[in-house]
Amino acid sequence: MAISPRSDATFSSQKSTPSESPRTKKFPLTEEEIFYMNCRAAYLTVFKSSLENIISKDQLYLALQHAGRNPSQKTINKYWTPQTAKLNFDDFCIILRKEKPTSKAELLKSFKQLDVNDDGCILHTDLYKFLTKRGEKMTREEVNAIINLADVNADGKFDYIKFCKLYMTTNEQCLKTTLEKLEVDSKLMRHQFGNHIEESPERDPSPVPKPSPKIIRKTDPETFSNKGDTRSSLLSATRKFKTSVSFTITMGANGNRNSKLTEPNLVKDWQHMQSKGCFFLEEDGEIIGHQYRMQIAQRSMVYLTIKPLNLSQVEGKPSPWLSVDTALYILKENESQANLQLVCFTELRNREVFGWTGELGPGIYWLIPSTTGCRLRKKIKPVTDEAQLVYRDETGELFLTKEFKSTLSDIFEVIDLDGNGLLSLEEYNFFELRTSGEKCDEDAWAVCRENFDTKRNELTRQGFMDLNLMEANDREGDPCDLWVTLHSMGYNKALELTEACPFVIDIYAEKCKPKIKAVHMEACSGQLEKAICKSVLSNGDAKVMDGYENIIVHTYSCDTWITSVIENKSDEKVIIHINNELSKNCVNNRGLNIFAVEVGPKSTMVCQHVMPLNEREEWIYYCIYSLIS
Repeated sequence: MAISPRSDATFSSQKSTPSESPRTKKFPLTEEEIFYMNCRAAYLTVFKSSLENIISKDQLYLALQHAGRNPSQKTINKYWTPQTAKLNFDDFCIILRKEKPTSKAELLKSFKQLDVNDDGCILHTDLYKFLTKRGEKMTREEVNAIINLADVNADGKFDYIKFCKLYMTTNEQCLKTTLEKLEVDSKLMRHQFGNHIEESPERDPSPVPKPSPKIIRKTDPETFSNKGDTRSSLLSATRKFKTSVSFTITMGANGNRNSKLTEPNLVKDWQHMQSKGCFFLEEDGEIIGHQYRMQIAQRSMVYLTIKPLNLSQVEGKPSPWLSVDTALYILKENESQANLQLVCFTELRNREVFGWTGELGPGIYWLIPSTTGCRLRKKIKPVTDEAQLVYRDETGELFLTKEFKSTLSDIFEVIDLDGNGLLSLEEYNFFELRTSGEKCDEDAWAVCRENFDTKRNELTRQGFMDLNLMEANDREGDPCDLWVTLHSMGYNKALELTEACPFVIDIYAEKCKPKIKAVHMEACSGQLEKAICKSVLSNGDAKVMDGYENIIVHTYSCDTWITSVIENKSDEKVIIHINNELSKNCVNNRGLNIFAVEVGPKSTMVCQHVMPLNEREEWIYYCIYSLIS
C-alpha cells in the first residue's frame, strides 16, 4: 500500500487550519489540503518524521487515535493482517479516508441506549455492568477511571452529554494545538514533514524504519452501535497515566565559563598521539562516527581530550560546527571485543575541549566518540545557488574550481586521520566506505599509486585532487558523482559543511607511548548506548516511579548537557510519556517537546539528551515522565 493520499474524500468533521498562516489569508486551503495537513499533524504526534513507518498494531492504533478515530480491535486487524510488516504515511492517509471520525451525534445516539430515564445520565451501576460484562470487556481500573472524572460524574451518575462535549472539545483542541505548533515553528514542521526528501528528490525516501514512540492500550472493545465507538471514545478520553515523576534542574549561563578541565602539570613532556575522525548525520537523523582502539603498554597517568576540528582557513572565523558537543567514552577490553568495561568518559570541559585525566593500567581500550545530536541536526535552510565544481578553459580542458579545491582540501584534512599529510589505504578506505559503500583493494590501490602523486606508498593532497579531477573527466564534466561524494561527507549545494562534525582526539601518557588506531565507522549506538546508560546509572540522580519500583528514571547533568536514561527492571515492556513543554531555553536530540518511548523488559535505554539553546543564558530543564496505562 503506497498510494498517493491526494485524492477522494476529506477529513469530514476535522477542518482545523493554522490561524495565522499567510497561505490561508491569501488562498484558503482546499479540503484536500486540510485533510493532508491533519493527517500529518496526527502522524507527527507519534513519530519523529513522516518518513518513519508504522511497525506495529500499537503504533497504528495510537496514530489513528490522534487523528480522531477510535478503532476497535476488529478495525485494527482489518488493516494490520498477519502478513503486514509495516505501513507508511501514505497508507495511513488511505486508512483515514476509510475510517471516518466519530461525530458527537453518533456518540450521543450510542449512549442513549443505556439512558433508561432519558435524562442525559447513566447510573454508575448500569455503566459498570455494561462495560465489564458485554463485548470486549473493560477492566475494573478502566471503568473506575471513567467514573472518577469529576466533570462528568456526580451523585452516582455518568453525564454522557457533558462527556461527549468534553470528548469532542479535547479532540479538536489536540489537533489545533499540534497544527499551531507546526505553524509557529516552521523549522520543526519542515523537519517533521521530511523536508530533506522534498529538497533532495534524488535520495531514497524510504530509510530503514527505526523503533518509534508508541502507546499501548490494554483493551479495545467493540462498539455497541454500528457507528459510535463509545467504548473506544471512553478509553481515549480517560486514558490516564499510572504514575509520574518529574525533574527540575536550573542551569546557569556558561557561555564564557570554563569547567574544571585543566591540563596536568608537565603534560607537554608526556608522550603524545593524535587521531582525527568525524560525526556524520544520516538522512534519518542517525549519527555515525569513527571508533578507535588504544593500547597502553604500562600503567600510566593519561590525559585524553576530544574537540571539534577547526577547518576554517580564515583567521578569527572559526568553523560553525565548533559549538557541537563532543565526548569520548573509554572502555577496557577484557579478553575479547565483546566484553568491554566502561572506565570513564570526558565530562570536563574547557571551551570546546572535553577531557579526562586519570590512571590507566596496561591493556587494550576502546575509544568511542559521542555527540548528543542536539546541535548536529538536519539543516532546513534551503540552498538556492549551487556551487560550481568544475569548468573548462578556452582549450576545452577540464579543471576544478577554486571553491571545490578548497572543499577537497578540507575533506583531505578530515580523512587524514593520523595527520601526516598523506592518505594510507586504511584512511582512504574509510572515505570510500562513507562515499561509495565499497573498499579499495590492494590491486586497485596499486593502480592508484601508479597514476597519482604518492609518497611512501600513500596518496598526497595533490594526488587526491587529481583523483577527483579524473572522476570528473570520466563523466565528461558531469559533476553528479562528485556531488554524491560531497553530500556523503556532509556538504550542501553551497559547499557548506552542515551535516557533519569533524573532531580530533589527543592522548598524552606519562610513562609510555600510547597507540591509537581507527577500526570502525559505525552508528553511535550499540556499545555507545550501553556506555552512556552505565555512566548515567553510576553518576546520575535516580527517581523511582511511585508504586512501580521496577521503573526508574535516571538523570545526569553537567554544565553542558543533561541526559536521561530509563531503567525497566520488570519482566514486561513499558511505555513512558515524556513532556518537556515547561523547559526553558532547551533543545533535545529528538526535536520534540512531547513524545513517548518503549522500554523493553529487563533493559535500559537513553531517553533524551538536552542542551541549552543559548549557552549565554540560564536554562531550565523541567521534564515529566509518566507511565502510560
